[in-house]
Amino acid sequence: MSKLPIAGLAAALVLFVADQAAKYGVTEVMGLNELTLEHYVTSFFNIRFVANRGVSLGLLHADSDTMRWALVVMTGLIAGGVLVWMLREKNRVEQIALGSVLGGALGNILDRVRLGYVVDFLDFHIGAWQPFLVFNTADVMITMGVLVLFARALLVRDKPRAERASVENSNA
Repeated sequence: MSKLPIAGLAAALVLFVADQAAKYGVTEVMGLNELTLEHYVTSFFNIRFVANRGVSLGLLHADSDTMRWALVVMTGLIAGGVLVWMLREKNRVEQIALGSVLGGALGNILDRVRLGYVVDFLDFHIGAWQPFLVFNTADVMITMGVLVLFARALLVRDKPRAERASVENSNA
């Protein structure tokens, strides 16, 4: 049996807890738990409660319980796929990136199961122009994990085994 990806699993756990703590801090400690509430931080950033009933970019809006649970199942299957990938992955950096994706996904799944929506609260803007939708820490973790995986896929290439063996044999 192969070795468990402890770094990836630890990243998933730590980031899941951090996401839930941030959401608790916003909704309970700061009391921003209604759509009209927000906290001014800077001229380009507010903390604002949004109950996101869709997925990325507000797609697949869940207007019914059936759609809500369909999103839970769909995102759960994706999270399961990420876990399987992480369990098979040998590279520690990629395990951690996958752990980041998994931790964020689980945070958003828990929100949807518990509340019926995902708590979003990070609102970056330039005046009245909002180049981003309001998002949360789980979304940041998922995005960062995917970007690391994407960058490694494009920029860091392992040599195929046959090529490595040929180079090693010529150096001997």
